[in-house]
Amino acid sequence: MSLGDDHQSSGGYGGTSGTRMRLPEEEGGHRRGGRSSSRSLVTVVGVVVLLIAAIAFANRGGDDSESPEAAADKPKASSTAPSGTTPVQSGFAHDEQGAQSAAANYAVALVSADILKPSRRAEIVRQVFVADKQAALEEKFDRAYSREFLSSIGLDEKGNAAQGNTYVSRTMPIGTKTTHYSDAATTVEVWCTGVFGTAGEKTTSPVTSDWFTMTLQLRWVDDDWKVESFSQKDGPAPVPGDNKASSADEMSKAVQEYGGFTYAR
Repeated sequence: MSLGDDHQSSGGYGGTSGTRMRLPEEEGGHRRGGRSSSRSLVTVVGVVVLLIAAIAFANRGGDDSESPEAAADKPKASSTAPSGTTPVQSGFAHDEQGAQSAAANYAVALVSADILKPSRRAEIVRQVFVADKQAALEEKFDRAYSREFLSSIGLDEKGNAAQGNTYVSRTMPIGTKTTHYSDAATTVEVWCTGVFGTAGEKTTSPVTSDWFTMTLQLRWVDDDWKVESFSQKDGPAPVPGDNKASSADEMSKAVQEYGGFTYAR
């Protein structure tokens, strides 16, 4: 996604429509995918049986009973709900893998719900972009995410959803590819998927998934990789699965209980 100054809503597959945002240089996309033809029931049952057998085999061996001491030594399960503590970020390595790690993390930040909040936007811009681009890009973001645009996707001027609704915009990098590298500048493509929209009974922008690729031009400055410019294009996208859409309550609960990742690779 690069930065464009206008915004639009576009129809999705299968007759449903989803919010599609244009960022300051180019178009970013949020849209609902269609449904593929149903898989054979026999195939599904076969896969489930194989999975159960594999799990049973992995757990086999040893006494089924467990001493209290052994049980106490096992790690306790916990959710990934946000702790409020910022993850440790000490800069990215000055090599190709460090550039890919930086690009993956910056992609997550640039398509996050926080970028829609004026109170957080300036901080994200300072963290992500080279210093000589920050002022111009912050102005472009402010124009792109205007009060009118936020209202069109069901958010108030502070980027918050209406009472009873939960807005989500989370991006997950699937993979990265360096298309140009030098010690001073590099270009990285980040293949992403994500979920975007508002979980709520009366929302006009329901949560949908999307697949896209972000291209980020990075520059090595002040002992770290920072973004000089970026753009976005659609896909590659897989054939949609047969997942049944969750209810608004289920989606809202998931967003609140499962914290999004903020530091990748």
